[in-house]
Formats: sequence, C-alpha cells, structure tokens
Amino acid sequence: MKPIVAYIRVSTVQQGKSGLGIEAQREAIVRFVETQGLTLAAEFVEVETGKGADALDRRPQLAAALAQARKAKCPVVVAKLDRLSRDVAFISGLMAQRVPFVVAELGADVDPFMIHIYAALAEKERKLISERTKAALAQKKAQGILLGNRTNLIAAQSKGTASTRAAADAFANNALPVIRQIEASGVGSYRGIAETLNARGVRTARGGEWHATTVRNMMLRQPTT
Repeated sequence: MKPIVAYIRVSTVQQGKSGLGIEAQREAIVRFVETQGLTLAAEFVEVETGKGADALDRRPQLAAALAQARKAKCPVVVAKLDRLSRDVAFISGLMAQRVPFVVAELGADVDPFMIHIYAALAEKERKLISERTKAALAQKKAQGILLGNRTNLIAAQSKGTASTRAAADAFANNALPVIRQIEASGVGSYRGIAETLNARGVRTARGGEWHATTVRNMMLRQPTT
C-alpha cells in the first residue's frame, strides 16, 4: 500500500468549533486512508494559528511533515484545506515545496490547480467578511453610535476572559481523550504520558512540549460539555 503523511492543525480558538478538533481531523484522515487503500506513515499535530506571512516558520510540525513526506516520496494529507491555510500565497508556497497535498474533504482526485481555486475562494470569502464588518462599523459610527466606549469595557474584558476560558476548555476536551488513551495503554506516570505526547507530535495549548506538571494539571481538569 502507498504511504501517506498526516498533518493535523488546531488553533486555541478554533479547535473546538466546526468539527476541526484534533480527534475529528484524525478520524477524517483515517477514514480517507482506509477508503483509498493507503497506509499512514506518520502523523504530525500542531497547535498554531495559520495566519501571517511567517506562518510556515511558526509551524515546525508542518515543516517536519513536509520533510518526512519528501523523504518517503509520498503526499501529505489534511482533513480540510483550511488546516493548511486560507491564504493563496501560502498555499502556493507549499506547492513550491514539491510535496503533493491531499485534502480528505475534497477527495483524492483533486489536482493542485483546483486546490488553488478552493484556496482563492476561501481567501475571497474571508476578505468579504472583513469588508462587511468594516462597513457595518462605519455605518454605526456615521449614525453616532459610540464604538468601543468605556461603558462596555468591563463587558468586553469579561467576554475576553470567557473566550480564553472557552479556548482552554476546548483544548482540554481534545487533549484529555488522547491522554486517557495513552494511560489506558499502560503508561501510568505523568512523565511517561508527557514523553508519549511529545513523541506523537502533540503540542500543548501554547505550542510547547509536555512535561509531567502540564500532564498532571490537564488530568486534574474537569471535562466540560
């Protein structure tokens, strides 16, 4: 069977939304691999935003996936295109790496040209949303509605705190099943679990490596619904 390298990416904000969590992506990739009669040679997991011109520099697991795929002379598979990026220039840069990409959601027969088209559509959609938001804010300002006034500062700070807490809960909901699975396999110590997570390429919510203390703190969290 032909090998393939899996790349999974979540951001601390998006990982719990729209079915883009680590486990959801992994399941989609596994289904694709089984359907296409492929074999999963390696898996790389990253917790990092996909935004910015230096996105590739800030995504060492993607670089590692590219290197592994180049060595094995096989493609990299992602569950959804936006797990790579919504930026056409970034997608083009990845294509220049001469490593083929397969998007499980789009199917195995989608050629690079079509991937560029899908990326362009996603980028256009993002720009339209931004333009509509700016236009709506400008209209409110023209109507004399105060934007960002101090009256709403406490509420905004409260929402920011809630958003941070929600992001942490979402990460825990994705990470805890993986940790419990490792524990069930016979790895009983916090240190052993941390080493296994690092070996799998799973990163903490901040994108760093796991340690015994971070595993312990994660396992002491109460799962959210």
